[in-house]
Amino acid sequence: MKTRLIPLLTAALILALPTGSSRADTVRLLFAGDVMLADGPGRAIAAGGDPLAAFASRLAEADYRVANLEFTVSAGGSALPNKRYTFRADPAALAVMKGRFDAVSVANNHSGDFGKGAFTDTLTHLGAAGIRHFGGGPNLAAAHAPLWIEKKGLRIALLGYNEFKPRSFEAGADLPGIAWSEDAQVIADIRAARRAGADIVVPFMHWGWEYEEAPTLRQRELARRMIDAGADVVVGGHPHVIQPAELYRGRLIVYSLGNFVFDGFDAPEAWQGWLLYLDFDRRGLAAWHTRLAQIDADGFPSPVPGALTPCGRRGDRTIGECRNP
Repeated sequence: MKTRLIPLLTAALILALPTGSSRADTVRLLFAGDVMLADGPGRAIAAGGDPLAAFASRLAEADYRVANLEFTVSAGGSALPNKRYTFRADPAALAVMKGRFDAVSVANNHSGDFGKGAFTDTLTHLGAAGIRHFGGGPNLAAAHAPLWIEKKGLRIALLGYNEFKPRSFEAGADLPGIAWSEDAQVIADIRAARRAGADIVVPFMHWGWEYEEAPTLRQRELARRMIDAGADVVVGGHPHVIQPAELYRGRLIVYSLGNFVFDGFDAPEAWQGWLLYLDFDRRGLAAWHTRLAQIDADGFPSPVPGALTPCGRRGDRTIGECRNP
């Protein structure tokens, strides 16, 4: 399949990965887009395949690795009758993520595909695999609570939100579910994380319209409000295609990382995604870069050496491009 690079909101060109501060002084977070281990990827895993093998060394470059978990992990539950696409993976499939991803967001439009019981099973199986979760939980307060990462003297708060139907997946006061993206609550959560001692706050959003390569006005406005409230970086996914990166008040917004492990799409653009690497120090985001993933017919991603993808350093006024190794 021919590689298609997505237009960026910049024209600057950098031919080497950004260097920023010394890696000894920074915490490197990695974000991947949608990971779906049911359907084609699930069958390939059951047959002995490993969807993350081609990226294993690149995942290991980060201090902490995060993805969006776009499926339910359970042997039970029933698919919602009026939902066109429902994804449920065998709990054994999580073995390919163990030791490669440290945490996942469950704030998306597939976490509740097989009911509240299967969602609770998902959280249990993630815990058994040593994978933390955020953006969802056994009740509303837990769903909105940050996932705290403490490394090299930094306290980093990750928050996850979904704003794509069905809203029935939302957590209740005493019911399991996900965090819904209500503007006032999102802003309040960011400010609360700051008050609780967060040095860095990163919201991970599930938003936008599927297959649209440009962010909506809604995405742009909310991203800016989150940064105004104290977010250091805003990261997004859900549209199944890459959407551009931009800077607002010197802070990074990546609207959609696209897919990472997924199958079943007609649009060529849906067979690509970015890995996003963020290097943080006490001053905030020191440097960042992306790497392109090309997805095969089984839904397995592979690196694309030589591809030019967005990158930058603290103080840059525009976003550059780095050549993928």
